[in-house]
Amino acid sequence: MIQITLPDGAHREYPSGISPMEIAKSISEGFARNVLSASFNGQTVESCTPLKENGSLILYTFNDKEGKKAFWHSSAHVLAQAITSLYPEAALTIGPAIDNGFYYDVDLGEAVISEKDFATIEKRMLTFAREKHVFSMRSVSKKAALTFYKEQDNPYKVELIENLVDGEITFCDHADFTDLCRGGHIPTTGSIKAIKIMNVAGAYWRGDEKNKQLTRVYGVSFPKQKMLTEYLALLEEAKKRDHRKLGKELSLFAFSAKVGQGLPLWLPKGTALRSRLEDFLKKAQKKAGYEMVMTPHIGQKELYITSGHYAKYGEDSFQPIRTPKEEEEFLLKPMNCPHHCEIYKHTPYSYKDLPKRFAEFGTVYRYEQSGELHGLTRVRGFTQDDAHIFCTPDQLDQEFKAVIDLVLYVFKSLSFDDFTVQVSLRDQDNTEKYIGSDENWEKAETAIINATKEKGLNYVVEYGEAAFYGPKLDFMVKDALGRSWQLGTIQVDYNLPERFDLHYKGADNQLHRPVMIHRAPFGSMERFIAVLLEHTGGKFPLWLSPEQVILLPISEKYQKYAEKVLHLLENSEIRALVDNRNEKTGRKIRDAEVNKIPFMIIVGEQEEAQETASLRKQGEGDIGTFGIDECIAFIRKEIDSTIARF
Repeated sequence: MIQITLPDGAHREYPSGISPMEIAKSISEGFARNVLSASFNGQTVESCTPLKENGSLILYTFNDKEGKKAFWHSSAHVLAQAITSLYPEAALTIGPAIDNGFYYDVDLGEAVISEKDFATIEKRMLTFAREKHVFSMRSVSKKAALTFYKEQDNPYKVELIENLVDGEITFCDHADFTDLCRGGHIPTTGSIKAIKIMNVAGAYWRGDEKNKQLTRVYGVSFPKQKMLTEYLALLEEAKKRDHRKLGKELSLFAFSAKVGQGLPLWLPKGTALRSRLEDFLKKAQKKAGYEMVMTPHIGQKELYITSGHYAKYGEDSFQPIRTPKEEEEFLLKPMNCPHHCEIYKHTPYSYKDLPKRFAEFGTVYRYEQSGELHGLTRVRGFTQDDAHIFCTPDQLDQEFKAVIDLVLYVFKSLSFDDFTVQVSLRDQDNTEKYIGSDENWEKAETAIINATKEKGLNYVVEYGEAAFYGPKLDFMVKDALGRSWQLGTIQVDYNLPERFDLHYKGADNQLHRPVMIHRAPFGSMERFIAVLLEHTGGKFPLWLSPEQVILLPISEKYQKYAEKVLHLLENSEIRALVDNRNEKTGRKIRDAEVNKIPFMIIVGEQEEAQETASLRKQGEGDIGTFGIDECIAFIRKEIDSTIARF
């Protein structure tokens, strides 16, 4: 007998060799019908894998991230099966699950897949799925695996296998189809009830432009047709909310081929929006004891060698800037933290001076591949709302929790109410890609977990998601369409203070090493604004709206009265403008609605005579006619109610 521990802490005994699916059935036949995959002692296993030792078992359904991953990974196998049956000369490469579905990269030879072929591929996939073939894993020797794919004349799989270790190679079979695979499948193809091929694109083998370009076929699948229908409706809504579309319509930002890919240009309205976000955070930071600093956009190469950023980002970043001085090289800064370390190092501190909290809206540069650039969410130059806290080990817990409070304040003020917290730790199986000692990593990871527990936040642990210099707490925010985005982040770092030889004088009159906290509630200003645009559909919280009120005089005769009301609004710190175009009032109202201006004030003969204003609210219509002071007080109260207090 073996003892199995379930996620709720329950312990059950089962005969050795029992499978996860059999355990699911012992819990509930209904539950078992929805089980798609499992993990045992932290490792992904098949639902039919015999369990022969004590351990912890997690069973996943489509509602779980891991369940979706297995579902979509298995669907990629069915996609590959359909493609090879329709295009016999096709050579398969890789086909992973992604955040929203799956893809498979294929060398089609002379053949081409276009949108007109999507329905045929979907039909073939559904035919295979309905046959309810079992996914079955088997170990294969390296020699046999190479022989198999050489006989298929598939150089891509051969290349993959040549880099694998003999004894760790596995194939997955279903029906008469076989694929090189590490595992993680649903029980049978029968669970796949709805399929949609989304699009095709070009993709270089192994992401290298020097290699052959393959055809990447994207798809998505679901266990119910209704779920696919709802997903496609969500995509249509997402198109309407696309930040690139809204940014253009609202005149917030633009891109120029002459300036360069991935380098956004902020237009006046977008710049004003950014400035308000910055001022909002600066005000909160000042109350929390932060000091603003400024650092250059470049630094000597040695600075980033010391920090470890050159080893991490050097090859994938902009190339060094060489000066007339021999062997002198500078880099566009990839991160602000090395500069802040040098600011700290400039002044000797004692324990009485700590913590020191340095904040900066600092622009950094990373050379993202052109195919990965996407509006504001993936750019080559972006501004971080960066801050670094240098504190004693005894202050770490309180400082970390204070940063959590600041992040929660930002989210509340911007109506990001649905979020989860992720503790991002080292990859336990590959610690070589991180800098610093195991002792420092363990201290940092423990500090994050303890602070998160004390704040009462529900969290999940993700291994392999840490920064290269330390673990972090990531805030995963869901937008109005249910999509998850990683926004705010807090990181504990024992390593950079060592690399930069930072000190403070302790109460014992000896030098001690400070602990460093990296934090960015917004993360990247560009990415944050993109997410905020799509979350709100361009209808920003009232306190943040570029224009809060637009005045609509019904004819030229009432423009002076509109200007008078405008000045009174501005005196009350309400952002307003006058639409003095020679257009009908109905057209002006429609345009104000399209531009998502929260309030409209209509003025004409009666309003001027009685010193009143007719007030409309965007999306709701007429509110009523008020005296000017009463109207201003109403709007001011609405604005004040939309921002949280820190």
